Amino acid sequence: MAQETVLNHPEISSPPELPFTDSRQSTSAEEGIDLMKLATLLLQGKKTILRFILVAAVLTAIMVYLVMKPTYTGEAVFLPPQGSVGSSMSQLASQLGSLGAIGGLAGLKSPGEVYVGILGSRTVADEMVKRFDLQKVYKTKRLSDTEKTLKSSSKFVLGKDGLITVSVEDLDPKRAADLANGYMDALREQNGRLALTDASERRLFFEEQLEREKNALADAEVDLKKTQEQTGLIVPGGQAQMEIQTSAELRAQITSRQVELASLKQGATDQNPAVVRLQTEITGLEQQLQKLENDSGRRQPGSIQLPTAKVPELALEYVRKQREVKYHEVLFELIARQYESARLDESREAPLLQVVDRAQTPDKKSGPPRMLLILASCILGAFAGVSWVILRNFISTLQQDPLKAAQLETLRQAALPRR
Repeated sequence: MAQETVLNHPEISSPPELPFTDSRQSTSAEEGIDLMKLATLLLQGKKTILRFILVAAVLTAIMVYLVMKPTYTGEAVFLPPQGSVGSSMSQLASQLGSLGAIGGLAGLKSPGEVYVGILGSRTVADEMVKRFDLQKVYKTKRLSDTEKTLKSSSKFVLGKDGLITVSVEDLDPKRAADLANGYMDALREQNGRLALTDASERRLFFEEQLEREKNALADAEVDLKKTQEQTGLIVPGGQAQMEIQTSAELRAQITSRQVELASLKQGATDQNPAVVRLQTEITGLEQQLQKLENDSGRRQPGSIQLPTAKVPELALEYVRKQREVKYHEVLFELIARQYESARLDESREAPLLQVVDRAQTPDKKSGPPRMLLILASCILGAFAGVSWVILRNFISTLQQDPLKAAQLETLRQAALPRR
């Protein structure tokens, strides 16, 4: 009894109050969130929350099943070259300046990253747009918009095993596979244009030099032809020998007739027909010899009869033109041999894409992820329902306070459009 009396004593049965502790609990109760009250509020509004979830799920289902068209993904896998390409990163980075869309290649560490960059370049995208007429497919007016749509539908992944996977999404399964394989073809063409190896650089250099030397040889041949037409020289040595022989024969005929004329004059006068005939012949032969040795008249183009006095000058001009032609012929042959050698080296060192899997027409849809979208819409619907229940309760609480209700009405009136 004594113990009960002691326990029931008001001063002893209850512990002394701690002002600091009670103050913290009171502040927490006023400023904190009452979880029990919140749970009760949500349970009371569960039907509203379920309605939000149901409406969101139904709208999303209508969207994904009736409005959104299914997409298909075409995939192609290839192994990038592992040869001399990796040692040419700096050269490749400088040569890819024309591609425009490739950036930051100086820091690449593997050939695979180079080819991923080339696949995503503007040049490859332009080729794909033109080849598959994607502006009509995507119904875009500008080429830049078509490229953006294509790039958003394409993905290039370099795996840890070194294989590159090319994935393209499209509404048409066959076109999805064709686009993935088209990237492979465009990469081969671009790979052939870029000088990825030393042999390719040599081949391009000798190809330019060969074309230049070919034009120089053609010009030299034209100059030689003009010289032949203007001088009449075709074979300088033979023509000069012929002219010398003709001149000697004319001199011999003149001397022979002069001797015969001197013999006739010993017993005949100048009016003797034989004397007149010989004098006429001698005069004609002397004129021919003078014309042959030094013809001051104009030569007819194409004539092969040359004045012997001008044979050295014309032969020198001809020899110079002929020597120029021979020089360019020899140089052309040397460059042609080097060009063929560089081409053979390039064929041996050319980086070849090893296709592991060509894209096949997909028989399964890859999108849209319908169940995932419906689940996400349910979560958003639940969030919207909870927010609405809490907001509705908050507004109801405000309306119970006359001062807060007046402020709320003023806010509502201010939000309404003025008439």
